[in-house]
Amino acid sequence: MHQPIALITGGSRGIGAATALLAAQHGYAVVVNYTSNSLAADEVVRQIRATGGTAITVQADVAVESQVMAMFDKIDAKLGPLTCLVNNAGVVDVACRVDAMDVARLQRMFAPNVISAFACAREAVKRMSTRHGGTGGSIVNVSSAASRLGGSGQYVDYAASKGAIDTDIHASGGQPERARQLAPQVPMQRAGTALEVAQAIVWLMGDASSYSSGALIDVAGGR
Repeated sequence: MHQPIALITGGSRGIGAATALLAAQHGYAVVVNYTSNSLAADEVVRQIRATGGTAITVQADVAVESQVMAMFDKIDAKLGPLTCLVNNAGVVDVACRVDAMDVARLQRMFAPNVISAFACAREAVKRMSTRHGGTGGSIVNVSSAASRLGGSGQYVDYAASKGAIDTDIHASGGQPERARQLAPQVPMQRAGTALEVAQAIVWLMGDASSYSSGALIDVAGGR
């Protein structure tokens, strides 16, 4: 049996990195996709290889269709047909009210957070679907509790495109303490960790969830 191959978009940090590391522990050959932080992606691969796992990095801005297609071609050449896609890549912008948002900001938000997931899924389906000669596979789309809780006065566009999960995505939006600040609003009274989300993702990736399809799993501390 061939080693299963998993692509983790946005795999160099946060939930993506935790998922990559955990997937490797479960026997996957892991593709760590990143946009610009090659050092972080290389470190994830180093940790996987240090424990005997198989991993490579592939640079691609998943908001750009040509780069998505080139990424999948590289995976085909280096590892073979994909078994699993985790659409994890996403961005957040600085806090902003709706009445101050311009279209350029919305395009920056929706391209990597929404359109990229469709583009990556399309390429994955071409390789995994039995209709295209594949043997099957799985696609896990990572969203956020913000998609149903909203982001009033700050991240309405992020909420619409995609919690209190403690990752550095909050720092990229200028609020590095956001997860801890939101903790009192969470029934469990703490921010979640990237690993806790990764546990659910890897379960969805594998055979243990073989009778689950189209499922929505909340990993949001009860929110």
